[in-house]
Amino acid sequence: MASHLDTHSTDNSAANSGLGKETEYVNTYDKSLLYPIARSNARDALNISNTQLPFTGRDLWTAWEISWLNAKGLPQVAVAEFSLPANTHSIIESKSFKLYLNSFTQTQFNSWDQVKQVLIEDLSAAAQGVVEVELLTLSEACEFFTMSDGIASTPFEFTDSPQGRDIPVVYLDSIDADVSDYQVNSSLLRLDAKQNEPTEQVLFSNLLKTNCPVTGQPDWASVWIYYQGEAIDAEGVLKYLVSMRDHQDFHEQCVENIFLDIARMCSPNKLAVYARYTRRGGLDINPFRTNVDAAELSLRPVRLVRQ
Repeated sequence: MASHLDTHSTDNSAANSGLGKETEYVNTYDKSLLYPIARSNARDALNISNTQLPFTGRDLWTAWEISWLNAKGLPQVAVAEFSLPANTHSIIESKSFKLYLNSFTQTQFNSWDQVKQVLIEDLSAAAQGVVEVELLTLSEACEFFTMSDGIASTPFEFTDSPQGRDIPVVYLDSIDADVSDYQVNSSLLRLDAKQNEPTEQVLFSNLLKTNCPVTGQPDWASVWIYYQGEAIDAEGVLKYLVSMRDHQDFHEQCVENIFLDIARMCSPNKLAVYARYTRRGGLDINPFRTNVDAAELSLRPVRLVRQ
């Protein structure tokens, strides 16, 4: 059987992945289980090029269920955080990622560092880019992640203020809006005609829901939108996010869609979109896209109540 690590194969599409198909759960290490899908497959439809992206960012994956055997055969458990730059050639289809991690279960490794190096090498080869890995004990994971409800705080950190800038967070879900659009409608995005002054704020919602493009299964997420520029109508953003409710696409493409639509319809000077999706099969995917310089804006590793 050909290895899925042939990242140049024309067969590496969502339709040809293992999604929605009967699965054999392999419990001995097998890197060929990874199934990369070229980012260009979705970006072509958004009229953006991998070589000239209008944003930077990364996809943060958290594996809550990863285990292997040490040299003596004793099981080890960990939490892993993976960071895939947005400019990697490929995303890694999530079911294949889960199957790959499951293949560690009955495999012996000499050390935690060996496991980490194997993960880095395999995932970097599949994504065709440098993937960063944090492999954490459970006690380390408790300190690594900041538990947040998101309503009063954000994961965004600004380097010019170590204690965090006092940027207002608007909780969109508190708006009593009339909603009727459940297919993506970017025309709902508009500037706030009642505010003429430039503003800087974060818009937050727990109501983002999209669907797997192959199986149709629901994907649930919380999303933060940081912007600086002319004030954006908050109710319009809420309605727009809800209009993605029946949209089918991978998490990464959905966040890029949101970023591009807001940039096109509202033209903020600075923009960042970060979604934290609920886990499925022990993995959550959290895409981050921004046009803000990395020296100015970074992320705290947060975990929300639904994760």
